[in-house]
Amino acid sequence: MRYAVALSEHPDTGIALGEVVGQVLDRLGPSPDVAVLFLTGHHIGQCEEVGRTVRRTLGVGHLIGGTAVSVLAHRQEVEESPGLVLWAGQTGPVDVFRLSSEGFLPDGIADGTAVVALADPFSFDGVGLADGVPGGVTLIGGLASAAGGPGGNRLLLDDELYRDGAVALALPPGLGARPLVSQGCRPLGEPMTVTSSEGNLLRTLGGRPALDRLKAIADAVEPSDRVLLSRGLHVGLVIDEHREVFGPGDFLIRGVLGADRSTGALAIGDHAPVGSTVQFQIRDADAASVELRDLAAAWRADSALAFTCNGRGSNLYGRPGPDAEALVDGLETTAVAGMFCAGEIGPIGGRHFLHGFTASALLLGAEPAA
Repeated sequence: MRYAVALSEHPDTGIALGEVVGQVLDRLGPSPDVAVLFLTGHHIGQCEEVGRTVRRTLGVGHLIGGTAVSVLAHRQEVEESPGLVLWAGQTGPVDVFRLSSEGFLPDGIADGTAVVALADPFSFDGVGLADGVPGGVTLIGGLASAAGGPGGNRLLLDDELYRDGAVALALPPGLGARPLVSQGCRPLGEPMTVTSSEGNLLRTLGGRPALDRLKAIADAVEPSDRVLLSRGLHVGLVIDEHREVFGPGDFLIRGVLGADRSTGALAIGDHAPVGSTVQFQIRDADAASVELRDLAAAWRADSALAFTCNGRGSNLYGRPGPDAEALVDGLETTAVAGMFCAGEIGPIGGRHFLHGFTASALLLGAEPAA
């Protein structure tokens, strides 16, 4: 076995630490090359001690970690209650590094490298980091979510503790690393061409005010979809305009932030240039579950590091667990570990983005399902 995952829900940090270290030693043995820790806010006061104890007792080469409102391991999601998750791997040599507020990966990362990053949302430019990922490098990660303000989160890098910036590890090529990003939306209406836009405003779609287009779609959908639309509307921005047909994975999902009734313009969480293609989207539990299960079922993997939005879980499905279950069932491995994030980083259409409401995962030892 090259990977092991351990979970403790004990509220006492010392006992929880003993439980996860013991489980990893039983499953993987001592001296793994790398470890990742995910801790809920209940353990923030002893984060530094936790990281140093893991390195000392496991003999782990390098470690990163971060705090989250909720964590996941195996088929289980531990929401807003004590949770300590330890992932460890025999991967070969890894590099770890700290990222400052500028949000750029260091030079010299080789093609084929997979990078895992944990960042503080209040002091780090996650958008800039995603924009600057070199070609040939895969970046998966998330923004810490344990705190609601600056200085409240904790990040671990080997024996050091930080309250800002980001920490990251670069895994060596040859591990069968593959990204998986599920945005969990389904389309409404048909794709439309942007015929007028300014900044983050969609002014006209196909020559008509964007709000008029939206109203026409809303009038035509089923009542159940109209309810979902009223709870939160999104827009999908096509990434590769050369495709003839657009489906899941072809859109970058962004929120619709508001409307100007006097002009018919819609404000969105990004910029859609004139000539680009967009399609309205809604998010519901069924769509999110089906998409993630379909994506996971296409692969078999030895392990996965998962970063799911804190708006998913019980907030989306009405119960904890569906995202973790989808990954375990589809990938046919229980060595799944991760955290709930205030933003998730991963590639769509060959480009990296900072997402919201997304489940992003790095699969290791991945092979296409038979």
